[in-house]
Amino acid sequence: MTRPIRLIADDYGLAPGVSSAILDLIERGRLTGTSCMTGFAEWEEAAARIRPLRQRVAIGLHLTLTDQIAATGSSSLARDGKLPGLASLALPVRRGRIDERDVHAELDAQYDRFTEALAGPPDHIDGHQHVHFLPVVRNWLLARFGGSAHKPALRGAPGLPGLDAAAAKIAAIATLAAGFNSSMQRAGFNVMTPLCGIYDWRQPQKFAPTLRAAVDTLPEPGVFMCHPGQVDDILRARDPMQGAREVEFTVLSSEDFGASLERAGVRVMDGKA
Repeated sequence: MTRPIRLIADDYGLAPGVSSAILDLIERGRLTGTSCMTGFAEWEEAAARIRPLRQRVAIGLHLTLTDQIAATGSSSLARDGKLPGLASLALPVRRGRIDERDVHAELDAQYDRFTEALAGPPDHIDGHQHVHFLPVVRNWLLARFGGSAHKPALRGAPGLPGLDAAAAKIAAIATLAAGFNSSMQRAGFNVMTPLCGIYDWRQPQKFAPTLRAAVDTLPEPGVFMCHPGQVDDILRARDPMQGAREVEFTVLSSEDFGASLERAGVRVMDGKA
């Protein structure tokens, strides 16, 4: 009997090369699903490419509050229409300058763009740079879905040890996520936990051992996040994580990865499991 693991690729819609790589891995059966960034001008085109897969793949919303163009234009959240760096949202001294209503309006806009383009709600919700753990986003999740009988699954806090320098990164994310799992579970959400797949992407050679550790140890309720892609001009203009995406795609699409799953008695979880 095989053990299922959940592999979710972040950033579908960030750039054509990222979206194409994710679709390739879905067709190979190497991903459970993906999380979508809906704020870009190309979103409707990207959505049309993945829409036929809705019945067999987990397709979620990747809430984006940092470093990209705001779907709602200029506000206290996005001066001149550009979303701020993470510190402006995470540090209380800076966070006080942002009106929570503007954050919620941006999240509503991203959610609505998802449902309109894909003719239905997301299977799960998570966040770019883990912004879904922030108090303002927790409040939005509870306000938007608290009374609903059909809540999206949520990506939970990390709980597996990291490799080398990743330990500090995991600890920082765990601090940001403190109390998230329990509060959201009490509110009736299914929380996918533990989260793993965290490594220092400036050292892309760390991805393969991070993935191997997940194959060996990730329990069924958990989720492995990844960021596969092919670098193109749009990605270069939008995001500093570039070469590591190509490494991740190469590893995930390799025969070696398929063989490692078989040896471990593990299969990639079906998107509608």
